[in-house]
Amino acid sequence: MPACDFFTVDTVLLRRLYALFFIEIDTRRIYLAGGTAHPAGEWVTQQARNLTSGLSERTRAAKFLIRDRDTKFAACFDEVFRCEGIRVIKTPVRSPRASAFAERFVGTVRRECTDRLLIFGRKHLEQLLAEYVAHYN
Repeated sequence: MPACDFFTVDTVLLRRLYALFFIEIDTRRIYLAGGTAHPAGEWVTQQARNLTSGLSERTRAAKFLIRDRDTKFAACFDEVFRCEGIRVIKTPVRSPRASAFAERFVGTVRRECTDRLLIFGRKHLEQLLAEYVAHYN
């Protein structure tokens, strides 16, 4: 059962970037979807399509996806998972403990990676997070 969430990273040039990730709760494996300065619904939906194409190759299919009620997750994001037979479960309002595995990863990646380095832009963030996720997994 995967969960997904965003976290923010501020760059040296004082720009805010958003990183989207998915975490499998049973294995705690991270799938980094990417980073962007403007997480619009179309971008988030495309990242969901990219993830589901990779998940379809697994032997065990996911049944649920946990996500928060962020407005960045458009209705078409949920529809991508519904078409794959995955039920989307939204966490209750203002309850970060409902998605504790995702929140814990956010804290870990901040403490161990992004808070210790100066990030210059989106490509630098994606390279840095890809290397960290490879280490984490």
